[in-house]
Amino acid sequence: MLRPRKPYKVLVVDDSAVVRQAMQKILDADPDLQVIAVAADPYVAAEKIRKQVPDVITLDVEMPRMDGITFLRRLMAQRPVPVVMCSSLVSPNSETLSLALEAGAVDIVCKPELGVKDFFEDACTVIRDAVKAAAQARLSVRPRALIEKKLTADAVLAAPGPRAMARTTEKVVAIGASTGGTEALRLVLERLPQNCPPIVIVQHMPEAFTSAFAQRLDSLCAVTVKEAKSGDRMLRGQVLIAPGNKHCVLTRSGASYGVDVIEGPLVSRHRPSVDVLFRSVARVAGKNAVGVIMTGMGDDGARGLLEMRESGARTVGQDEESSVVYGMPKEAFKRGGVEEQMALDRIPEAVMRLSAG
Repeated sequence: MLRPRKPYKVLVVDDSAVVRQAMQKILDADPDLQVIAVAADPYVAAEKIRKQVPDVITLDVEMPRMDGITFLRRLMAQRPVPVVMCSSLVSPNSETLSLALEAGAVDIVCKPELGVKDFFEDACTVIRDAVKAAAQARLSVRPRALIEKKLTADAVLAAPGPRAMARTTEKVVAIGASTGGTEALRLVLERLPQNCPPIVIVQHMPEAFTSAFAQRLDSLCAVTVKEAKSGDRMLRGQVLIAPGNKHCVLTRSGASYGVDVIEGPLVSRHRPSVDVLFRSVARVAGKNAVGVIMTGMGDDGARGLLEMRESGARTVGQDEESSVVYGMPKEAFKRGGVEEQMALDRIPEAVMRLSAG
């Protein structure tokens, strides 16, 4: 008889007693998570870690005595533990985002906004999922509950019809990623040439950070990277990042493609959802598209990638060895949505090759 798996041990580090209490309540409500300690600053956190090493740490950015980024750097150099950075909606900036990711943060989430019921419930789902995903993260691959209602893409878009889209001269690329995806996407986009095919990306990330994330990538890559806005056209050499807390869908006018940013419920526990993007691509681009699913926990994108493949698109999945969390690519592969499975460093070449055919 199989014994139930022990819950992941979590250490919550935040200088606000109200936030510490809220985070403990949110995380302990999930049977897969257990808050073993809380700390008001990194010095107290270090003492807690010496007594019991957690499976994952939630870490505030701004704290007294030592800021979260400095503590994160020291932690990764001495005793690597998966870390989810928690930040307020009111003070995000591209420098903080870049520093947190470069220092080794597995994910970044927004602190729960108390008193706003719908937002709070969605935030709880995102926080729990991010912490569980981080606890399973393979840090070595980095180069430097409550059961929530789980909706499918049907909640936002009707399933694509059986009719294949007419082939066009231009192909579009849709990429989906979650835990570990911020750095994985950087590695992919940095290797793409300036004339790469039009790309639209869903990376699970809070709304306060997607713009900064796009700015960071734009500063590092030959391609142009920007946060998507409704009406944006899909252009060669340009990458659009779906904004946090909104779904992003592909549109078509004649032989030209664009995107719309739309409201909607959490789909596959996420907003933006990879499934929503991939379904829209299957519906309007069909065989004129390439789909790529990368590192992340859960199954968001697995159904959508299969729909893309069934509509004639070429599809790629990141392999287990190079994934921080082999969840989304694994589910897509199991369901038959992945045509080619490969290591992260081979994906840029595959994007160019498949989009040229």
